[in-house]
Amino acid sequence: MLTLEELLELLNDIESYRVERTVTTVDTDKFCQAICAFANDMPDSKMPGYLVVGAKDDGSIAGIDITDRLLQNLASHRDSGQIVPLPAINVEKMSLPAGDVAVVEVLPSDMPPVRYKGRIHIRTGPRKGIATEQEERVLSERRVNNAKTFDLQPCLDCDSEQLVLSLFQLDYRTAAVAPEILEENNRDTLEQMVSLGLWDKRNGCATNIGALLFSQSPLNWFPGAYIQYVRYDGTELESEVRDERRFSGDLITVLRELDAFLRTLFPTRPVAVSPLREETRSLYPMGAIRELLMNAIMHRDYQANSPVRFYQFADRIEIQNPGGLYGEATIANFPRQNAYRNPKVAEAMNVLGYVNRFGRGIAKAQESLQKNGNPPAGFDIDQTQFFLVTIRETEI
Repeated sequence: MLTLEELLELLNDIESYRVERTVTTVDTDKFCQAICAFANDMPDSKMPGYLVVGAKDDGSIAGIDITDRLLQNLASHRDSGQIVPLPAINVEKMSLPAGDVAVVEVLPSDMPPVRYKGRIHIRTGPRKGIATEQEERVLSERRVNNAKTFDLQPCLDCDSEQLVLSLFQLDYRTAAVAPEILEENNRDTLEQMVSLGLWDKRNGCATNIGALLFSQSPLNWFPGAYIQYVRYDGTELESEVRDERRFSGDLITVLRELDAFLRTLFPTRPVAVSPLREETRSLYPMGAIRELLMNAIMHRDYQANSPVRFYQFADRIEIQNPGGLYGEATIANFPRQNAYRNPKVAEAMNVLGYVNRFGRGIAKAQESLQKNGNPPAGFDIDQTQFFLVTIRETEI
């Protein structure tokens, strides 16, 4: 975060591509558009941008009360799911002689273009607006040069003949890009996929996330990219198998079929909680199992040959995905800190509606379990090869 002296210098200077001032404390769209634009760093300055809440256009301090609630609201825009890929931001209250301000520091994204509600916001000098086709192309090319994560790397040999392009055209594109942007867009399908990080123009192939989402046979490139469901009669792996299923294919179809399967898996029934009141419960709350499964699909290591294992025993459910904690997430800070092994997979699941907010999956699952009367989910997180969550049934 910048120093007080640097903040005063920015406030006294003219508004530029690195700073935006505002006196509103409730304009979510304005905040998110500014965060999106700073993350895109159109001038390629590789320097952070700053949204200063509580400063007027002339740089003077408005005297707004900077509360903890305001700071929390500003920080929440990172994980809201409206800005994708996730921006890196810092939020801090800073006290100046004329009053307090809230400063949102936004770091340039390694994976531009960044979108807010399907639109690419940018700043060039003091100009704010939606990126033109050429500006979007510049940002897309910059992402290719910066690509570090596995899901953005090229999936060599997965050319357009290996893709089901209708999945992109009918299922993904309309959810990822705002309608008016689509209406103005005259580019062909592959160029549109380039702008979303789904096609590698340089190598003439899909990126790994593009192959996962749209290829005819993702298992050709990712042998472990499926979900294995097994239901056992007993409590051990040696118990008799009652049911066994495998969810495989393009990720869009897998998510859709898994979601439909979960809706049939846990029937509910009324339970008396007082002489005059009943609640509907099941052995396992479907919402919690869904959240934990989506987490496993999102965070798994797609370079591993093992599937996501979804095992239902007589007394518990176990969900195991290949790949342990990643990046900044450690045993000491889990689950408060999260990091994304597959940020474009996370973005795609958000676009498709399977993830609403980032970083809230485990908390939502625990809340759902508590409400249904289940014990909290347990986590085996000290392994580097896998991540295991165990959910115990409730007594109803």
